Amino acid sequence: MTPPYILAIDQGTTSSRALVVGADGRIVGVGQQPLTQHYPRPGWVEHDPEEIWTTTLDAVGVALAQAGLTLRDVACIGVTNQRETAVAWERATGAPVHRAIVWQDRRTAGICEDIRSAGAEEQVRQTTGLRLDPYFTATKLTWLFRHNPELHRRAREGEICAGTVDAWLTWKLTGGASFATDFTNASRTLLFNVRKGRWDDTLLDLFEVPRAALPAALPSRSRFGFTSEEVFGCRVPIAGIAGDQQAALFGQGGFAPGLAKNTYGTGCFLLSHAGSRAAVPGSGLLLSLGAGAGQQGPEYVVEGSIFVAGALVQWLRDELGLIRESAEIEPLAASVPDSNGVTIVPAFTGLGAPDWDPHARGAILGLTRGVTRAHLARAALEAIALSSAELIEVMNASLPEPVRELRVDGGAAVNDLLMQLQADFAGIPVLRPESTETTALGAAYLAGLTAGVWSSTDEVAALWRPERVFEPRLGSAERHRRLRDWRRAVERTLGWAN
Repeated sequence: MTPPYILAIDQGTTSSRALVVGADGRIVGVGQQPLTQHYPRPGWVEHDPEEIWTTTLDAVGVALAQAGLTLRDVACIGVTNQRETAVAWERATGAPVHRAIVWQDRRTAGICEDIRSAGAEEQVRQTTGLRLDPYFTATKLTWLFRHNPELHRRAREGEICAGTVDAWLTWKLTGGASFATDFTNASRTLLFNVRKGRWDDTLLDLFEVPRAALPAALPSRSRFGFTSEEVFGCRVPIAGIAGDQQAALFGQGGFAPGLAKNTYGTGCFLLSHAGSRAAVPGSGLLLSLGAGAGQQGPEYVVEGSIFVAGALVQWLRDELGLIRESAEIEPLAASVPDSNGVTIVPAFTGLGAPDWDPHARGAILGLTRGVTRAHLARAALEAIALSSAELIEVMNASLPEPVRELRVDGGAAVNDLLMQLQADFAGIPVLRPESTETTALGAAYLAGLTAGVWSSTDEVAALWRPERVFEPRLGSAERHRRLRDWRRAVERTLGWAN
């Protein structure tokens, strides 16, 4: 018999990807298509929903062809997606009514300020575990409906569907037969009660979003529908959905407290399993539902966002010309034993957790005539590692048990020096897996568990294979001194643009 294969769709901000995954967890086919970014005004970011769909279809076709399979050979489909992005379309025709408003979009800052001024911020935080910020989905829908009252009327009457990218893809995959989202994506909208696991009527009223327009919210491991025979010629179950960061934590085997994952991309996303209690964390951290929620009860994750990580290396390359290629940063930084007293705080667009200061601005501190480009390169890598190490310390105060192990993915995870610095400053082992495609693998694992390809998370955990382990080499006293110096530098950047 043909071994079972899972199709994982990974619809991201800059591209749509698809992977074919075998029962042994190995990837046998990959497809990727770029996605056009639209910037109609400063601070506005949009995607074409139809292009999201067509690039996803194209990526699926390439992945299946590379694997030498057809969709009929696939046991199930898992979906993971860029979170918080808002999509709206007509229920009758499936035609989008506006471009998708991307999670990066800042047009709703005024709406957030109005709600904050009305005194609703703490209620929103306690109900959703999130901050009142344009980042999340709700105010994007508020803006959409306020700018088109007729669309709002149609939404109240059930003629308009509105949701996150996973709901749009599920609708398209099933030919309009299923309109559903999962708990992880729903918990990033500012409309979902994370304690009760359902849309919250008080929040729906606050953000002026009709319940009739929203999808059904289901656990990540659910039967979300079947592919349309008219579109695909066969019925394959969509058996797992999770937002990209929760999917990555699942793909890294983060099934219990004590383990965290860090994704090193343009910024850093640090997530840790937080157990079954919905305690809203402090220090700018966010609470969301995890991909295991709904199986044995609630499951929560604590998340911290660092806005600039790989973008700092890009700045050294593109704006300062210190390096020609991003890969040059490692040998240049390794050519000196330390940063010669230099600290870089890359607050180019403000700071995320734990400070959440939009008025902070970047700084290079400790400059002397003896500082070289190599010292700046070293300070840049240290900044990425120190910001994540500080966040782990802050996060530990909100977790049922401290993080003992950090698993890593993302483009910068291939940088050995950065990973060693991360282990040194965090004081815990840093584990890099054989495959850093953890987001798509998480979606595949969720679907495969639902479809019976794997029987338990223990079986899935056994598929995770480390490529290298970085053990901390820095003494405790020196580590704490470096973190204190980092905090001192960060405090000098706070409120600069005010």
